[in-house]
Amino acid sequence: MAAEGAFGIRLERRPAPSRAMLLATPPLAVLLTVLAGAILFAAMGFDPLETLRAYFVSPLTSLYGWGELAVKATPLAIIAIGLALGFRGNVWNIGAEGQLTLGAICAGGLALAVYGHEGPWLLPLMMLAGAAGGLAYAAIPAYLRVRFNANEILTSLMLTYVAGLLLSYLVTGPWKDPEGFGFPQSRLFNPEALLPIVLDGTRMHLGAPLALCVVLAGWLVVARTLIGFQIKVVGLTPIAAGYAGFSQARIIWFTLLLSGGLAGLAGAIEVSGPIGQLQPAISPGYGFTAIIVAFLGRLHPVGVLLAALLMALSYLGGEQAQIELGLPLAVTGVFQGMLLFFLLASDFLTHYRVRRTASTPAAAG
Repeated sequence: MAAEGAFGIRLERRPAPSRAMLLATPPLAVLLTVLAGAILFAAMGFDPLETLRAYFVSPLTSLYGWGELAVKATPLAIIAIGLALGFRGNVWNIGAEGQLTLGAICAGGLALAVYGHEGPWLLPLMMLAGAAGGLAYAAIPAYLRVRFNANEILTSLMLTYVAGLLLSYLVTGPWKDPEGFGFPQSRLFNPEALLPIVLDGTRMHLGAPLALCVVLAGWLVVARTLIGFQIKVVGLTPIAAGYAGFSQARIIWFTLLLSGGLAGLAGAIEVSGPIGQLQPAISPGYGFTAIIVAFLGRLHPVGVLLAALLMALSYLGGEQAQIELGLPLAVTGVFQGMLLFFLLASDFLTHYRVRRTASTPAAAG
């Protein structure tokens, strides 16, 4: 008597993922995140609809709220553009938060060095100093990767903590405000070191249009330049890139320095924009959130801009829900984590399909 075959499940890689599926997964991930958030809010004892309204609608009911959306989306978009270019070439800069911090230190240090002697030349120099600081900091993992084949994920990530400790030392030591009543912060920058407001009645500053310029430049690099094509080929087929004469080392240097420079620029914008001084924490984790932004935007500059606005709304929504309903601010991190989880899960099913298999029936004696 023959025994019935047992059934199993295996994963099978799709020959070519559908472009429609690739474009559909980000909205699907957002929808699943909202649904999971509603369930989470209900489990915490909050009205799901009221909480979602406070989270996603209330922040955008005033002109000031739209200005805040632009303020928070600015660093996310700038950093994510650089990261997206690197990810296209399989160069994984995970230390943008540290590069942002070092950019803020360089820009803020310049503002403090010329304190009382500012001029119209200061802001452009602060932007350059911030970009140069982030670029130089990203050069460390670039060199280690090219020279010793060290994993840039680990080296760039570990350097983030070094930058944070350096900033903490400076604002509690040599750069501490002598009139700050002992608080760990630098002097407030003079007006010449602050980005001008571009929308009256809000905090939206010149960094927002600058971020749009970075997005446009990123699109031009991806769509209209040889280096953009080389990044794509190196990322997709390194062997073919080698046969074509494309240098992987060159791509590593270019993408890490570019992403580090843009992260440093974002740091300079933060200290000369909404913060106006150096303090122990420059960002609420923009460098790490920008990784989610890059993938949610499908590594495309236009998608990155839209994803940056969405993630900026998650920061505003968390603050608004805390004010209106007493929701813990940590929910913002939970939302962002769920979004990344659902995005990765959707991407996995885009590239793989689940197959049901049957084992060969065993013959009975």
